[in-house]
Amino acid sequence: MSILIRGGRVLDPASGTDAVLDILIEDGKIQKRGENLDGSAEQIVDARGWYVMPGLVDMHVHLRDPGLEYKEDIQSGSLAAAKGGFTTIVAMPNTKPVIDEKTRVEYVVHKAQSLSPIHVLQAGAITKGMKGQELSDIRGMQEAGICALTEDGKSVLNTRLYLEAMRLAAELGIPVLAHCEDAVLAGEGCMNEDERARELHLPGISNAVEDTITSRDLLLAREAGVHLHLCHCSTEGAAKMLKIAREAGIEASGEVCPHHFTLTSADIPSDDPNYKMNPPLRQRKDVETLKQLLKEDVIQVISTDHAPHSAKEKSGSMRHAPFGIVGLETSVALTLTELVEPGILTPLQMAEKMSYHPAKILHIDKGTLSEGKAADIVLIDPNEEYTIDKRTFVSKASNTPFHGKKVKGRVRMTICDGKIVYEFPKSRFTE
Repeated sequence: MSILIRGGRVLDPASGTDAVLDILIEDGKIQKRGENLDGSAEQIVDARGWYVMPGLVDMHVHLRDPGLEYKEDIQSGSLAAAKGGFTTIVAMPNTKPVIDEKTRVEYVVHKAQSLSPIHVLQAGAITKGMKGQELSDIRGMQEAGICALTEDGKSVLNTRLYLEAMRLAAELGIPVLAHCEDAVLAGEGCMNEDERARELHLPGISNAVEDTITSRDLLLAREAGVHLHLCHCSTEGAAKMLKIAREAGIEASGEVCPHHFTLTSADIPSDDPNYKMNPPLRQRKDVETLKQLLKEDVIQVISTDHAPHSAKEKSGSMRHAPFGIVGLETSVALTLTELVEPGILTPLQMAEKMSYHPAKILHIDKGTLSEGKAADIVLIDPNEEYTIDKRTFVSKASNTPFHGKKVKGRVRMTICDGKIVYEFPKSRFTE
């Protein structure tokens, strides 16, 4: 089907474009971009007043497939991503079994090709079983198509082994996605170590848990010559270390998740597991630093760390519940509400951080609205106001602290390879 997107505000970081234009899609590609294009397409989409961005790219998603499909699976997670405006997502390897060898990568690739309306990329585990003792089959996984290496959910504490993996990743030309956590220092902590934790009588996680491993990983990346991407930065210290590292010429990038630029530990109303994530919600000074360094483009990426769990698992006390919240269906609205609407980011910067920069870090030909490129596009109404309702989520899970939050910004349409894979309010998905 040919599609003409008429009169939207086209935001294309690759060319620096921020202008009202038409986009013509034919044969799955962007054929033409300009003013007052010929309207003979099979479908015309009136995008006046909407943002037209490259399809969003999420570098940090837990699909729980294989082995934990009761939480999420490739199909349900991909549909949630399409609803959220994402056309490419990266699946983390902490599944059951762990994605640590070639055939397991192939399982995800083949299942995604048959069930997902969007592009699903797989990251490979750094060590076998994520046990930190022996390297995974990194070369075999790279042949099967992994886009990155990560031990997300934990850090590789064996420094020599980690450096070896980094050097191999540099040789293969893939980034390392770093979850920075000193697990021994974290202990049994389940929220930020501060006055609010003491009020709730809950064990805390200090900033040093993240900061100590962040500094180590940046130094190792310099030694290995690899691109290091810091996952879910949450502390003032980690963000400032990233700035110093980049100024020193270390090939490094970082991401912030919407919950970490929206909430603080003071916002936790009670011992509620829906506010439990790793790293935890920090203090106001951390949030303000993250916002400032997003604005300065020191932190180049916004990712979700979409981490679905069952309602039963997310009940009871934070002490015993698993870490993580869902984020694919709330990321756009929270970014617009908390960053774009207050003027911290421009709409073009939002497109950079949610599409263009992630694509560049992953070395994939996405994140652009240039003529001739694949028609991966998201249309967003930045002015629609509504209340987040977890009962409308497409994800199997609804573990979120944002239920009932008033936001601004609605994904109206997601197009992947020239095909409409989600449309609001029809909520139409690929068959």
